[in-house]
Order: sequence, then structure tokens, then C-alpha cells
Amino acid sequence: MEYSAEVSALEEAIRAQGSLLIAFSGGVDSSLLAVIAREVLGDRMSCALLDSPLLPRRSYLEAVAIAREYDLPLNVLSFSLLSKEDILKNSRDRCYFCKKGTAELFHRELARLGFSGVADGVNLSDYGEHRPGLIACEEEGILHPFVEAGITKSMIRAIARSKSLSFWDKPSAACLASRLPYGDEITPDRLHRIEVAEDALYDLGYREFRVRMHGDLARVEVSRDMMEQAFKDREAILAALKSAGFRYSTLDLDGYRTGSMDEVL
Repeated sequence: MEYSAEVSALEEAIRAQGSLLIAFSGGVDSSLLAVIAREVLGDRMSCALLDSPLLPRRSYLEAVAIAREYDLPLNVLSFSLLSKEDILKNSRDRCYFCKKGTAELFHRELARLGFSGVADGVNLSDYGEHRPGLIACEEEGILHPFVEAGITKSMIRAIARSKSLSFWDKPSAACLASRLPYGDEITPDRLHRIEVAEDALYDLGYREFRVRMHGDLARVEVSRDMMEQAFKDREAILAALKSAGFRYSTLDLDGYRTGSMDEVL
């Protein structure tokens, strides 16, 4: 297996815990962690999926499907945003407050199960970016087995591929709030419009993309190799964005990249 030394270190880090609750999103990182934890710990592991208005329905269904495919015990925890003003106002530290709130739910589930710790899919590639949520995770004692084993994002994909896991090439995902500029309040209507627009692009065949919301303007990011196709699809994309409630639209010539809203920081 590729990166066998790192995988062995990961397995040992997991085994040393005795039991684990995996903060599960259905993304490549947490899915690989969950699969390996299942192999190492058996019934002494479980997964918790946070369901909130920030999670696209498509992502929710994909996460549930992955858990079912790999026989991962899964509990869905509801996370309400209605009273979370520190999150809704969407400051630059939004992720910090969100992680503090979700950690409370994870710890509650941890106590119910009687397990030793909560682990997530954070890896070495997550450091060096604007990640205030990492500070909250450290404060709350969330474990990062990939970091302990010296594993990066590209290594995670390679390991998942070498294990023939169906999700190895699944595009990166992020909560719907990441489509809004910092300072723009998070509202149900804004989240709905973004989700409707992104569902439409997904149905048109796009996989690596984002619809960033700037008021009535939708800034569409697609991978650079799909830009020519996006221009050919402009009428269908325009119709989809207008149906989602956007008055104006633009194709970002820089292409798709994660964390583009952080470029102003």
C-alpha cells in the first residue's frame, strides 16, 4: 500500500485511543479516517454527522450513503443556528464559534457512547491557512490522527485510492457559509439560493466548483479545465442562477479554488 509507514502510524494512533467518535462529514478525509478506525477498533468506534442549514442536502445524502456502503455506525446530530449569533453574523472568526458549538454536541455524544475521544479529519495540509476552527478544536480536545501520523491531503487521497475506496476522488466540500463574504449575515434565504444554484451546476455535470454570493451577484468558480465548457453552457448556467434569485452573474477567471473568500484577509 502507498504510504504504508504513515498508515501504520495512523492505525497505531487510532488503536492507542481504545475507542473513538469520528466527526464525520462524508468528505474524503473523515471518510478515510472512519473506514480505518472501523478496521482497527471494530464496534469501539462510531460516526457523528452534524446536520444543520450550513450542510447542503446533497452532501448529507452522500455522507449517509458512504456510511452505509462501508458499514459505519452513524448518528445524525442536529445543530441549530437560530440562537448562534456569533455564527450568523459571519465574522472572520465564524469557524471558531461554529467549532465550539459543534464540539459540545460531539462531547455529549461521546459521553453517551462511553468512548474515549473525538477525532476529526484535519491533516497537515490544513495548517497555514485561515482556520480559526482549528484553535477551537484544540481548546475542545478534538484529536487529529492524520496530523499525528504526518499525513497530508494528497496522501489521504492516495491512501484511499490504494484501498479502492469509492470516495477517493470526491471533490473537496465546505459548508454553505463559505460562499458568503465575511460580514454578510447568514440567513436561510441566502443559504437556500446558494444551494439551489450549486445543485443546478452539479446537475449540469460540474464537480469542482463554487457559487460565491455577493449580494445579487453570483460569482461562479469552476476548475480551469472546465471554463470553456462553462462558457458553452452559459445560457443554462445563467437560467439556473436567475431561477435561484441572482440578478447578475460572472465567471471567475481565476477558476475554482478553496477558501477564495479568505483572499481579502
